[in-house]
Amino acid sequence: MRLYLIAGEPSGDLHGSNLLAEIKALEPNVECRGVGGDRLESLGVKLVRHIRETNFMGFVQVIQNLGMIRKLFKDVEADILEFKPDAVILIDYPGFNLRIAKFCKRHKIKVLYYISPQVWAWKKSRVKKIRRNVDRMFVILPFEKDFYKEEGIEVEFVGHPLLDELAKSDYAGKEIRSQFLKGKSQLVALLPGSRKQEIGRILPRMLAVVDQFPDARFLIAGAPTQDQEFYQGLLDKHVLQGSGRSSRKALIQAVQEPPAVLHGRTYDLLAAADYALVTSGTATLEVALFQVPEIVCYATGNLSAWLARRLIKVKYISLVNLIMGREVVRELIQQELNTGNLVSELRKLMDPDSVREMNQSYQELRQRLGNTGASRRAAEGMRRFLRSNS
Repeated sequence: MRLYLIAGEPSGDLHGSNLLAEIKALEPNVECRGVGGDRLESLGVKLVRHIRETNFMGFVQVIQNLGMIRKLFKDVEADILEFKPDAVILIDYPGFNLRIAKFCKRHKIKVLYYISPQVWAWKKSRVKKIRRNVDRMFVILPFEKDFYKEEGIEVEFVGHPLLDELAKSDYAGKEIRSQFLKGKSQLVALLPGSRKQEIGRILPRMLAVVDQFPDARFLIAGAPTQDQEFYQGLLDKHVLQGSGRSSRKALIQAVQEPPAVLHGRTYDLLAAADYALVTSGTATLEVALFQVPEIVCYATGNLSAWLARRLIKVKYISLVNLIMGREVVRELIQQELNTGNLVSELRKLMDPDSVREMNQSYQELRQRLGNTGASRRAAEGMRRFLRSNS
């Protein structure tokens, strides 16, 4: 069997690698090429492009990189035709993957889509493209099956693959607390995202609350795609700005013990954390599944925000609130994401009653997501489909 996989972001690389591991358990001789990251490459996928070259954020950045994106399309399309796969597996990344689906349909190549584009949130017109160009969709959120049914499309709900990922191993939470919590009573995780533009906009706002919580230790989840120098520049700027508004004692403390950056250890950090400030996206769900009380933080450029307000049709931006259908976690968006609000909401979050209530909601969330085995069910569904349509 020959499969072509396309995952253009770190989360797609993660879930795609778990899916491919299950496919290989069913079909050991599978041959794979595609677009992805280190995880897919470690499973033998010959990459035509790495996610470092494909991870664009927001409307403006896409426009600024149109030439590079056009070349990426051409290179991938040519590689698919040369490889002659039995099927192309598209993993999330809709702006790119839906165009590839159309290309594959034109060339009579089967298209399997894993992790639905968020068409229920915005760009509902994409449903027509999915109906026309995707042979089988495998969804991971419980409400998506009903959404597609209303649109006349049968999809398979396989459960959320994060449940599998989190069940894999013991995480080094105790080690993190022992190493970093010395002299502090609480650990606050900062998850500012994975893209440079996103981190540069949101992390400074998160760092602005540090001096207000002298009993807490703040640790940053460093994205594998970003280097230490990038984070250090933001931390240095934070300390310099603090010299103008903080007491000498607070400044010395910040210089001596700045928030450390833990690269590629997000799950270890979440296993250790008492609370978290989290950029919207899959991370909000990851934090919830670790039972860590969280505040969702999101800000983008003015043009992107203006467009989003006119296009996005859902009440919430975090997956936790969307799945639960109510505000379980506080969302601070655009102008609301400021130091005063962050400090106030974090203090509220630290109240034992708030923690207890949020954890009860997290348990309900886990039940709605289904049992472990999502990657296996998706792999079995794909093999079943391909065998019946060969």
